Amino acid sequence: MSRIGIVADSTCDLGPEWLAEHDVKMVPLKVLFGEESSLDWVDMDPDEFYRKLQSSPTLPKTSQPSPADFAAAYAELAEQGCEEIVSIHLSAALSGTFESATMAAADAPVPIRIVDTKRVSQATALSVRAAVEARDAGAGADEIERLARETAESSRLYFVLDTLEYVVKGGRAGKAAGLAASVLNIKPVLTFSDEGTVEPFKKVKGLKKAMGELAAQVAEDSAEGPVALTILHGAAPHLADGMRASLDLAGADYTLVSVGSVGAVIGTYAGPGAVGVAYHPSR
Repeated sequence: MSRIGIVADSTCDLGPEWLAEHDVKMVPLKVLFGEESSLDWVDMDPDEFYRKLQSSPTLPKTSQPSPADFAAAYAELAEQGCEEIVSIHLSAALSGTFESATMAAADAPVPIRIVDTKRVSQATALSVRAAVEARDAGAGADEIERLARETAESSRLYFVLDTLEYVVKGGRAGKAAGLAASVLNIKPVLTFSDEGTVEPFKKVKGLKKAMGELAAQVAEDSAEGPVALTILHGAAPHLADGMRASLDLAGADYTLVSVGSVGAVIGTYAGPGAVGVAYHPSR
């Protein structure tokens, strides 16, 4: 049986321990506070990042991995005996990470299959989990890639931001840039388009009601069958607890896969106080 390598960038927000435990090679993005550069999830965990974000006088910036970073990861896996590699990444519409991976793949010593999930954070993680499950069940590269893509295509990501300040100033707001959310405690509920860009879903007054609207959408989507779901939060576990309570109150039919923090790179744009869900139909 041929050995298949799996690569993910750090914005899947599964963290280095989970990825190492499940034999997934992580290529980290970077967060820059002024001249200080830190590797996402390696030099800076979410708790540290959000503390620094709220105390910093300037907004951080992010930087994608270079083609050389991916080339090194692919070469390492090839040296370990991998005959093919499936490389799974955040939306190409929001980051040059996919492009860097594609450039590195052109000269890689083994075939590389690159998946653009057109999502971020725990939604991308669902595709990584699907790939790991398929590989561990003995699937070949074709099947692993197919399941990763199908999971990405069927996944939904909805999230509530405490403020649009970070996503707008970071240039990642897309069609949501025009939402007026700074007055009257309006909370924007955002989602991702089929093209992998951020777009508005609803505007709701108050966080509790916003989470209720999000939970109602999950309940509607799960009416014809259960979904596998993750809860994501910006280092705010109390919001994750509130989100789960909202899901249960709405009658959503779901299996909870995980509850996880949004890492530094995605958190640069989501800001503190973000909470959301990512899910896809249960197989």
